[in-house]
Amino acid sequence: MSWQAYVDTSLVGTGNIDKAAIFNSEGTSVWAASPGFTVCTTSRFRGRTATPTSWTAHAHAWGKRSPCTLADLPSLQVGPAEINTVATSFADNSDVKKVQSEGFHIATEKFFTIKSDDRSLYGKKGKEGVVAVKTQQAILVAHYPDTVQPGAAATTVEQLGDYLISVGY
Repeated sequence: MSWQAYVDTSLVGTGNIDKAAIFNSEGTSVWAASPGFTVCTTSRFRGRTATPTSWTAHAHAWGKRSPCTLADLPSLQVGPAEINTVATSFADNSDVKKVQSEGFHIATEKFFTIKSDDRSLYGKKGKEGVVAVKTQQAILVAHYPDTVQPGAAATTVEQLGDYLISVGY
């Protein structure tokens, strides 16, 4: 199965997740993403440098990675600084992780951390939330709407994470 098929079928296709993406385990490369969860990871736009002040709507300092254009700006959802926070939270071994005390952002929305360990990161904002699961080679990031129970969303993402781990990913 392709990475996009995992997003479309195993995550969004369940009805428990409305947006999702799969990244490499460092959070530096996007392997697949659903519509509405687009990812732009560059600081260059057709010869023009995007500065943090030109991103006030998204409030991110972008890294140098895969290209996108200024036309992509209105649909941007997930930034590299946000994914970096998720990726580094899995390696944080302090008693109180930074992500636990500060929360984290996905698509410029702040989520309060509900759970954070070396495999899973759960965040909530009102009745909606985010579930991130780290496998050996990937990070699954999924958003669930306010109409879905958090446990159902977490089970969906964790089960895909378990499967990917069982097949070496």
